[in-house]
Amino acid sequence: MTLASLIAAGTKVWLDGVEPDDIQKNYARGITGATSNPTIVSKIIGRGHFDERISQLIAEQLSDDQIAWALNDELVDSAQQVFLPVWEWTGGNDGYVSFELDPLIEVEATGLIHAERVKRYIELGKKWSAGHNNRMIKVPATSAGIAALESLAAAGVTLNVTLMFTARQYRLAREAIWRGALQRKSGLQDFKSVYSIFVSRVDVYAEEHVTDLSPYAQGMVGIVNAKRIWRENQEFWKDKGLRLEQGIVFASTGVKKQGVPPDKYVKAFAGGDIQTNPPATIEAVERLPKSYTRQIDQLPPSTIVNEIDRKVDMVTLENELLKEGIEKFAEPQIELVTHIAQHRASLLAQRIGSKSR
Repeated sequence: MTLASLIAAGTKVWLDGVEPDDIQKNYARGITGATSNPTIVSKIIGRGHFDERISQLIAEQLSDDQIAWALNDELVDSAQQVFLPVWEWTGGNDGYVSFELDPLIEVEATGLIHAERVKRYIELGKKWSAGHNNRMIKVPATSAGIAALESLAAAGVTLNVTLMFTARQYRLAREAIWRGALQRKSGLQDFKSVYSIFVSRVDVYAEEHVTDLSPYAQGMVGIVNAKRIWRENQEFWKDKGLRLEQGIVFASTGVKKQGVPPDKYVKAFAGGDIQTNPPATIEAVERLPKSYTRQIDQLPPSTIVNEIDRKVDMVTLENELLKEGIEKFAEPQIELVTHIAQHRASLLAQRIGSKSR
């Protein structure tokens, strides 16, 4: 019952995935939402379980790209149906599933200039949010993504800002969304936003690029960074008089290094707003014979915090991790479209073969 103790400590747990069986199993354990991204969707569809559905969509004359996004939409919508009761009984404060916009918008090969990328985020955000009460639209904290947030928030789109690594990104995103929220024709009654701070990737970066950190500070950069942003977020929203919570999502919580406890980040952020935990992390947490208590307010000793401040260049860290994150999401999107194209070619070859017999 370890997951139950984490929830009892005040943390909302969302699954970092939308595989239907994983959703059902973990919903029974108490998770109250989920999130998706191109890597997750590509892995699910790449296993071949949706090939029959791909065949149906090919028969409907959809392009490979259209099929990829139709399947993404269906997977997220299926998860939304599971969590809709949570959204209803919390009055819109929980029970969301996140839908990530096209990562290829940021790929240089597309040839889109900044203004075109901004326009594309706004168009797609409105398109994929329409008609969905408990869907969040994930927009990356890139230059173009942040520039699109004000218009999206003003249009009433519920937002989850992703690929966020630094307080600078968080502040720009928060301010843009708040400006947009104040322009909403429907007012602030149903205004909801979250900010996904990536954690383990920050620690991987520090270990590879900030090698002079002491053993005490190494492995703590992501935790210190995310907790500080959480504190700032709490302070900013506390006097706004909003009905719904504007929360921090602690993302990238799966450990990346052997020998590190699988619940390192789960424990560190216990009591915080929302954790999006991968299925493997949730399974590990369920097996551990421990209970969680609130840790979100606790920072390491000031000597460690000060060392991190002195030695970690957050500007360089942000630039490197943002570039890496865009690439990590673009590649599986391309792989997904390629899988669909190969399936299309296979169907065509089968038809040609049957006609020649």
